Amino acid sequence: MSSQFAIAPQAPGAMGEDVAAEVLLAYLDELGTWRDRRRVELDELDEACLRSPERDALTPDILLSMALWQAVAQRHDLLVATWDSGRVLAAERRRLTTLIWGRLDQRAAAGNALAVSLPEACRLSDTLAASLRSRLRLEGAEPDVSARVRDLRASVERIRDQVAAIPAKNRESAEQVLVGLDRRLVDVTERARRGADVGGLLPALEAETARTERDLIVASAQRAKTKNDLATAKQRRDELAARGQALRGLAAKAVASVTPAPTLAVPDVTALGDPDAAGVGEYLARLDRVEAALEAVYRAYSGALARRDELAGQLQGYAAKAAGLPQTVAADVAGLTDLAREELAQTPVALDRLAALAAAQQAYISAYERAEHPAAAKEGGQR
Repeated sequence: MSSQFAIAPQAPGAMGEDVAAEVLLAYLDELGTWRDRRRVELDELDEACLRSPERDALTPDILLSMALWQAVAQRHDLLVATWDSGRVLAAERRRLTTLIWGRLDQRAAAGNALAVSLPEACRLSDTLAASLRSRLRLEGAEPDVSARVRDLRASVERIRDQVAAIPAKNRESAEQVLVGLDRRLVDVTERARRGADVGGLLPALEAETARTERDLIVASAQRAKTKNDLATAKQRRDELAARGQALRGLAAKAVASVTPAPTLAVPDVTALGDPDAAGVGEYLARLDRVEAALEAVYRAYSGALARRDELAGQLQGYAAKAAGLPQTVAADVAGLTDLAREELAQTPVALDRLAALAAAQQAYISAYERAEHPAAAKEGGQR
């Protein structure tokens, strides 16, 4: 991604399709880069929003952007767990594309679920980020006029595709919006070609184009959710089955890596059987409960692995701090550090022992600091 800002990668294949492993790996790498860059961008946008006089108007889009990022990050974790360092056969490759194109069911700021796929969530995130940068007038958000016009043209063409997907009986109002945007874009393009200053016309057009594209993506997702309950139930079951399989891999990794590890069982959605038209409502409700259980499983097992990494970081930090203390103190802390490294080399890692070693390091360093600076320690204790 050579753009100044994160741009969602092109998703490979289609739902459940067997895609070449190298193509899937390239997508996972690009998606991971997109996730990291977008996180930094969202932090900057959030800070700018807090300082903006239009904070109340901008906050819903900030919250939706954060929710979308979280949904994408979680799905990326499951994709990586399924990828399993490249040990994938046809079944795993099809499971990966099911996870890519399956619904995220991410809740928006207003509390309504957005039944969007991973590529749709990334594209919507791109649209929201571009709109927020424009509305907040952030540095770097306004490239040269020709580039801005080119980006607008691309957005209008994406809107045209979205409008074409709307059922004919409901398309009229969206077509009118599209015609209006297209007419304004043609006018701006012609003015710019003649050398006129169009800087004052672009922000409003950019904001309206981004808002229209966002609304159409959301509306498209809502239509997809309600179009066919029975087909939706079957698709969701397959998606949850793929997520469950990925979570079994994550759970196995956690159990092998740390102790004590969570003991939550990964629910098997296939035990529900096939949905039928008469009971599809209850079937969907059961799928909701399975999805909630899968989310709890994800938090538990990913949290255990995150705790190991957190403790390892603390131990490293205390060791670095002790290195700058007198040799006798540093030597004592080094002994604890060596024990911690030995523990980290074990499989599985004992989290309680690792936490105790980190606490011992901290306590030893704190005791030395209190002895060396009793006045400061006393003052700190009185606050």
